[in-house]
Amino acid sequence: MARYVIDPRASRFTARAFAGGALSAIGHNPSFAIRDVRGEVELDAEGGREASLNLTVKAESLALTDNVSDKDRQELERAMREDVLETSRFPEIVYASPADKATVTKTGEGQFQVRMNGDLSLHGETRSHPVIANVFVAGDLLRGSAETSLRQSDFGIKLVSAVGGMLKVKEEVKLTFDFVARKQD
Repeated sequence: MARYVIDPRASRFTARAFAGGALSAIGHNPSFAIRDVRGEVELDAEGGREASLNLTVKAESLALTDNVSDKDRQELERAMREDVLETSRFPEIVYASPADKATVTKTGEGQFQVRMNGDLSLHGETRSHPVIANVFVAGDLLRGSAETSLRQSDFGIKLVSAVGGMLKVKEEVKLTFDFVARKQD
């Protein structure tokens, strides 16, 4: 299996929450860029049979990408760090899918679909979490994309609300990954 290290500068990882409640029409669905990501992918690109993924995110590195006032940005980022993720207690988010928990299907020349059922560690809880990634290999470069969702309460995260409870964040958070990884010797 070849080993590829994720290039965080060339990759894009985002998390999006969704507004609910009586005033959700005036609220917005906040999106956060995940800035500090480290990880590696192992893939048997020749036989297309095995793959693994290890990914670590610094929880405090999430930054709001929405066009809002500086005051709102500071408040949303503070709430996300202190009230939702509690980054001082839980500084890292980790996803690990070893080769025995992944199924690789070759979909074309240098193209693969990888179904993983790794462990997601978030907010002090670890749960099995499925992810399906589309992976493309060209020379020493690996590109991948995946989208998954999670329920905050599955990880002991309390749902935040504002405006006297009239504006609430829904359970589901959508995660999107577009990553580039470079082959290592």
